[in-house]
Amino acid sequence: MIKVFQSWMHRYFSDEEAVVLAVLLLLGFTVIIGFGGKLAPLLTGLVLAYLLQGLVQQLKRWNLPHWLAVWAVFMLFLGGLATLFGVVVPLVWKQIINLFNELPRMLAEWQNLLMHLPERYPAFISEEQIERLVRSANAEAGQFGQWLLSQSLASLPMLMNILIYLVLVPILVFFFLMDSQKISTWISEHLPRRRRLVTVVWEEVNLQIANYIRGKVIEIIIVGAVTYVCFTVLNVNYAALLAVLVGLSVLVPYIGAAVATIPVALIGLFQWGLGSEFMVLMVVYAVIQALDGNVLVPVLFSEAVNLHPIAIIAAVLIFGGLWGFWGVFFAIPLATLFKAVLYAWPRGVEAAVETADSSS
Repeated sequence: MIKVFQSWMHRYFSDEEAVVLAVLLLLGFTVIIGFGGKLAPLLTGLVLAYLLQGLVQQLKRWNLPHWLAVWAVFMLFLGGLATLFGVVVPLVWKQIINLFNELPRMLAEWQNLLMHLPERYPAFISEEQIERLVRSANAEAGQFGQWLLSQSLASLPMLMNILIYLVLVPILVFFFLMDSQKISTWISEHLPRRRRLVTVVWEEVNLQIANYIRGKVIEIIIVGAVTYVCFTVLNVNYAALLAVLVGLSVLVPYIGAAVATIPVALIGLFQWGLGSEFMVLMVVYAVIQALDGNVLVPVLFSEAVNLHPIAIIAAVLIFGGLWGFWGVFFAIPLATLFKAVLYAWPRGVEAAVETADSSS
């Protein structure tokens, strides 16, 4: 056992570059896990600047000066932010309020529908079972109302955090974009000169994660916008709220689409019942999901690393449990990082050893 462990350590940590990579990864995860909450605005600005950096580079390839490309992208970012908080968020919030106002009526209709089930199917369900189900549902609704009230009372600190984010994050994004070269140079100066393995891993991870995150943001916007237009044409209630849910559902492959089907089906069922309009709604939703999975995803993620579905679900469960929403959002990039390190580390160590042997 000791020999096996020594052989494993010699294979992966015999070169100083491997040790440097291990220390950098350990330090990075330690900072995120230990200080992620306190550094959240800084990390958010860094991620957004990372997303926008590709657009800056594209404008520079069109012979725009660096400062002009940064200002153009930054103004586009501010415009998107203004649209989000000036149009989308108020519309979604209004529909959330309307939905909660309609919940008592929906629950009453649902109870009336359930009470007729024993008459139609007496062999399968009894009135006593329906009454227990209704009492359980009323108790859950009461607990949910108490939770919602407690959340609303605690919303003032959340509003303050949102205001802090709205001020700090754009400033951080601007400086990250404007001084990206200076920051990269400063980091390089403080890293060991022999860092071939770190460079190999970073180049591969940078390509894959950049493609994934940018593609995922574009996918959310396209799926949400198409869903909103289609649901608005069909006169579906709470179209904006459902569009946001369907757009965000693409964050979690396989699971998200199935979960988003539930509110879409419930809203359509309460609005129309099991009629032709409900069937049209579900067909349109199925077409949107099919086009997303079979057309949009292959186009946006043609260069992304293919991960096994089990690896994706495991990454969502692990990182989502650690960091909530942001853990779910970055689950696949982090899994991509882990995979890239696993694949590049042995090759990088062997190449570094071969290079050292040949130079000696």
